Amino acid sequence: MAAGEVIRKDDMADSSKADFWEQRYREGVMPWEGGQLPPPAREFFSAQPPWRVLMPGCGSAADMPPLLSMGHEVLAVDFSEAAVELAARQWPEAAGRLLLADFFLQELPVFDCVFERAFLCALPVRMRKQYANRVAALVRPGGALAGVFFVADTERGPPFGIDAESLADLLSPWFVLEADEALGPSVAVFRDSERWMVWRRRGFDVDQVSG
Repeated sequence: MAAGEVIRKDDMADSSKADFWEQRYREGVMPWEGGQLPPPAREFFSAQPPWRVLMPGCGSAADMPPLLSMGHEVLAVDFSEAAVELAARQWPEAAGRLLLADFFLQELPVFDCVFERAFLCALPVRMRKQYANRVAALVRPGGALAGVFFVADTERGPPFGIDAESLADLLSPWFVLEADEALGPSVAVFRDSERWMVWRRRGFDVDQVSG
């Protein structure tokens, strides 16, 4: 956030705004942090050739070091300056792989995989279609949207849960569900409702994806 910039109250209550997350990271209110890369994720990524992996809404980027250790090329993106600073302090050897930017506005190349971890559930429900479109445009045909999804029926958030049927409706125009596995306890805010999922990108041209 630039010096002297005015923070609007609306931005502090809207999880689509950087200031919403900036305040929480500055104050250390981060109940979504602390999860470890789950075993099925380790198994999946260790079985792949070196991939270009994008981590949107990376927060502290705790999943980045194990992916790097497997030989993957990772770019972790967040629009909260405080989150990126925290990640850089924790993983100084990987600080060059962190990008302070808005996932929806930053020009990015196509990746082999977008890694989902507490990003979709951080977005207001109104942005879900935008998320699906953007991810589909950034994953090559045959690539994957893989990660930990918060599958739950919750009315308030963040985290905003999504039920399995709605998630399938959201992603199935571009992706085919390849793996789906319930995970054990992680952090309390997700209430044992996390699932490891791999969604395989359908093989048509990414230019067909709308805005």
